[in-house]
Amino acid sequence: MSFAIIGAGRIGQALAKAFARKDIAVSLASRTPPAQLAELTRSLGTQVTPVSLNDAVTADTILLAIPFWAHREVAQILTDWTGKTLIDVSNAHGVDPSELGGLPSSAVVANAFAGAQLVKGFNHLVASVLAQDPAVPGGRRVVFLSSDHPPASERVRHLAERLGFAPVELGGLAEGGLLVQAKGTNWGPLIFQDLAKPEQR
Repeated sequence: MSFAIIGAGRIGQALAKAFARKDIAVSLASRTPPAQLAELTRSLGTQVTPVSLNDAVTADTILLAIPFWAHREVAQILTDWTGKTLIDVSNAHGVDPSELGGLPSSAVVANAFAGAQLVKGFNHLVASVLAQDPAVPGGRRVVFLSSDHPPASERVRHLAERLGFAPVELGGLAEGGLLVQAKGTNWGPLIFQDLAKPEQR
């Protein structure tokens, strides 16, 4: 299983640190050429490799840590995304709900990637919190997952656990996904909720 993060901003860097912390190899791409990302990736950890966008989309699992509408540019790289698991880490804050056609924001993203299986996840925490070690006193930091594809949700749940988080599944995008997305300038009720799940004994 190979992993790539598209987006080298604060959220993308926080995710890259999470992979490096657990010694899991991950590629990092943005509009910036890989050579210009080299210094940044060295600072994030030895398991983080700068790549081009075209190389990033060859990964099995791709985390979209980009501004909301930027997903359309990424979607054009391939005509068929079958076999790919996409993790939508974006937030449509400030996007007029009328532009989404009445759909959850992640459903709009999913529709742009023909054949892919999409999971909403890792998007409810601010970058400074997401970058921290998810091991907290008495438990692990929670990340919320939502998807219309149970097999993809299971794969991302497993990844979240490997990264040290406690995944909590919210159900489909039209139900649970709405809890962790923005609607216009209003945030869903679970956005920014920094919760921990106690370790089971």
